[in-house]
Amino acid sequence: TRMFLRTTEFLWQEGHTAHSTHEEALEEVLRMLDVYAEVAEDVMAMPVIKGVKTSAEKFAGALRSYSIEAMMQNGLALQAGPSHDLGQNFGKAFDVQFQSKEGKLDYVWQTSWGVSTRLIGGLIMTHSDDKGLVLPPKVAPRKAVIVPIFRKEEERAVVMEAAAKLAAEIGAHIDTRDGQTPGAKFFHWERRGVPVVLELGPRDVAAGNIVLKRRDTGVKEVIPQTELAAKLTATLDAMQKDLFARAKQRLQDNTVVANSLDEVRAILDDVTAEKGGGKFVMAHLKDDPATDARIKEFRASVRNIPLADAYDGPGKCIITGETVPQRVVIAKSY
Repeated sequence: TRMFLRTTEFLWQEGHTAHSTHEEALEEVLRMLDVYAEVAEDVMAMPVIKGVKTSAEKFAGALRSYSIEAMMQNGLALQAGPSHDLGQNFGKAFDVQFQSKEGKLDYVWQTSWGVSTRLIGGLIMTHSDDKGLVLPPKVAPRKAVIVPIFRKEEERAVVMEAAAKLAAEIGAHIDTRDGQTPGAKFFHWERRGVPVVLELGPRDVAAGNIVLKRRDTGVKEVIPQTELAAKLTATLDAMQKDLFARAKQRLQDNTVVANSLDEVRAILDDVTAEKGGGKFVMAHLKDDPATDARIKEFRASVRNIPLADAYDGPGKCIITGETVPQRVVIAKSY
């Protein structure tokens, strides 16, 4: 799986803004965090936890760093989009100033945020299976493919005519490749994660039907051709929602609470990318480099401090015993 995260070349979307006040800069930082979370959840069907990084994990030179953290199928965490509040630190370092409304010079308040093709790795590892890619409909370049089936030349004309009509109606691709069996074609599109594959043979044409198969569930359904457009729209919508719900349930099922350092250690023992079994461990922990260092002894890290406290509020730090506002997310990661 690491080949999807550590490529020799990658595309990077990055933004930098400069503001006249810290309030404006922080608003932009959190707005972009929301944008990344929306893309991850609503488009990629990949649930994430929005939170602030600890002081030890924040971007060097930033006042605060924020991130969205996703859980892969093996339970390991993936940072899927950071957003940084840089304060005036870089403005001062590079002497970037502006004239305020009062006519005085002041240093700019800056932000920085970005994602890379690492998100593609996250997408693959969140949904795919041993057969190949599973793509949420909203990101699939081809939503549906029609595989025409015929044995005789006279069947070809009838099937292709019906396939062309249906493809034009729903915007589907027709697999017209010669020299490939229907089975080979099904395998081809299954590996590539096409959400819906449609089977159309002479008997289907005669009966006015078509066979629809969902990539995520593998379920086949015979439907009237007259209902295909509406059925395809409903199926793609259901698949998008189902993929997110499945990933969300996996995140919930593998998020556990720990109330001591020994509990954290026991949960994280023997978790590897190959073996799987990873968990998100929610524990009360002081935001301090020393406590972060103790967690790293287990080859894990504090992923973030969730912006929304979904657990039990304040508690005693499992290392220092001091009262802290809420639990943090601890996990092994890519």
